Amino acid sequence: MRQRTIRNSRFSGYLLAIATAATLFNSCKKDLTTPVNTKTTDSSTTTTATKVPTTKPPATTTPIPSTGTPLKNMFGINAFAWDFFASDPSNIDPTKMGLLKTFNGVRQYLDWSSLESAQGQYSFNPVINGSWNLDAIYSTLKSNNMTALVDIKTCPNWFLASFPANLQNAEDVTAPYGSNLSDPASYILVGKVAFQFAARYGSNTAVNKSLLSVDQTPRWANDVVNTVKVGLNTVKYVECNNEPDMWWGGLATKQTAQQYAANMSAFYDGNVGKLGKNVGIKNADPNMQVVMGGICNLPNAIQWIKDMVTWCAQNRGYKADGSVNLCFDVINYHNYSNVGNVGAAPELSNAASEADAFTAEAKTIAGNPQVWLTENGYDINNQSSQRASAIGSKSALLVQADWILRSSLLYIKHGISRLFFYEMYDDAPGGTIQYATSGLMASTSARRPSGNYLQQVSNLMGSYTYVKTLSSNPMVDQYTNGTKSIWVLWMPTATGATATYSLNVGQSSATLYTLDPNSTNIKSSAQTATSNKLNVAVSETPVFVSN
Repeated sequence: MRQRTIRNSRFSGYLLAIATAATLFNSCKKDLTTPVNTKTTDSSTTTTATKVPTTKPPATTTPIPSTGTPLKNMFGINAFAWDFFASDPSNIDPTKMGLLKTFNGVRQYLDWSSLESAQGQYSFNPVINGSWNLDAIYSTLKSNNMTALVDIKTCPNWFLASFPANLQNAEDVTAPYGSNLSDPASYILVGKVAFQFAARYGSNTAVNKSLLSVDQTPRWANDVVNTVKVGLNTVKYVECNNEPDMWWGGLATKQTAQQYAANMSAFYDGNVGKLGKNVGIKNADPNMQVVMGGICNLPNAIQWIKDMVTWCAQNRGYKADGSVNLCFDVINYHNYSNVGNVGAAPELSNAASEADAFTAEAKTIAGNPQVWLTENGYDINNQSSQRASAIGSKSALLVQADWILRSSLLYIKHGISRLFFYEMYDDAPGGTIQYATSGLMASTSARRPSGNYLQQVSNLMGSYTYVKTLSSNPMVDQYTNGTKSIWVLWMPTATGATATYSLNVGQSSATLYTLDPNSTNIKSSAQTATSNKLNVAVSETPVFVSN
């Protein structure tokens, strides 16, 4: 997704007034492959619908052996600070938090200007530009066992002041105007704010407080002012900017892979400590993990990663064990499944083959870093080029719910360690532009079917791990948790196809679970197997069987 430019206003007392300006750009690179024909691959299947599967993934992909990743790691969401609060910016809203708890993790877009509203004036609780209590956000996520990924992004106004007026864009590269973009020292300012953030929210309680500062200026009488804190241990993952390989935007927004590596080197550890003790995440907390900004130009993405690793070898050198001293801990990319300029079911796009390419590249890098997909999703507006279109009598909302869940089921078996959907709420309800109606929530008090589906599956089998695929048409995957098994069955099509599959459950009885689009509670029914086999009706909405 395009970067989203945020202009935050302040709270007056307990009244929240948020002014946002969003600039919509072209989408991340989509899957553009035209699907080809396939056939049923399992003799246990009988196709019973008049509409039958006619498509398959455009490239042959093989699910990887289980990595031990729990399914709930595929249930992340993109959100903003205001998605946690109602009228009081200091206290988490319980209704909104109840909806956020649908997910296992939150990727928070956090503007640099929220942390540093004026140069050298850092704020966290409250942030001067926006008034939100970041301490409350991260402590609440941790107390609910939800992973926080904080994406520090966009340039603040004070930083852009030196740019010519026609080049002042919040998405500009985070180096002062006229800087050498290949020199890590050009990114020292964003490295400094990264250090301040990591010192506060990381796990290191021994940070030298003389290196820290906060803006203690009260905004009004009896205002709560910021105080220095260290080692709160509430954030483990921080992301350096967003979509650094963007091809849209002005000249000042562009970076090469080598220039972004220089940027990340400053952000990561102050360019191996050369920029000072108060620069870079790792100088504040060696345990905090630095996530590469989500890359989105997929045809060039693998080369982008290779170029970053080469830059690190040439400019950061090697560790004692002989491995390259990298400037990132996690590989990160964005992908919105799309065929022919319309949203596509994940199995009918290049989603699997692209995931395979990223995980294969990770294996060539020392330490085999995790690969995360931090933006993925579908619109419901029928004019969007990223829409989930209605299929027969099934509405766009229900198709979105099917494809969101099926994306999770696809990516876990292709080596993706975490998946975050875009996004919590619609950017512009009713909007026709791509990503305007991608929300998984219907409102600030209700889920859409996609949110309900993820909640139900998380409750049923969030701690289960993928084991193997028994059939690819219909898709039949087995998950286990200790001695317990759950099988997930669905048609990997977008035609309304159905089938019947004879599933060996290994005993005479089983439980069948079916999703309810209007509830957070999954439906269940006891089933009797014949010779340990259960005939399961399969459609494009996944069903679940446990023994």
